[in-house]
Amino acid sequence: QVQLVESGGGLVQPGGSLRLSCAISGFTSDHYAIGWFRQARGKEREGLTCIGSNGGTPYYKDSVKGRFTISRDNAKNTNTLYLQMNNLKPEDTAVYYCKAPFGWGQGTQVTVSS
Repeated sequence: QVQLVESGGGLVQPGGSLRLSCAISGFTSDHYAIGWFRQARGKEREGLTCIGSNGGTPYYKDSVKGRFTISRDNAKNTNTLYLQMNNLKPEDTAVYYCKAPFGWGQGTQVTVSS
């Protein structure tokens, strides 16, 4: 059974940082692109960033470019996607999801507030 499980969300003050993780299990190949989405209350889900199977230059939505960094660890027995988020703003408040061709994670809440 393929699973994507996000973690690392929480409450942070404006200007702070968080690192989200997405642990992927049940899928042996790492030859796929994977990314992060978010959905704020009352808004549509939006794509933020994605990275290919062989690294390369990730895509970033303009609103997070320069503040968020995506990375993946495809080491043996480890298949994890990360999102380092710096200089967080109140408008970054949302549920964050990792997305792969085979499914979505359950999401992790990020709240940016003083």
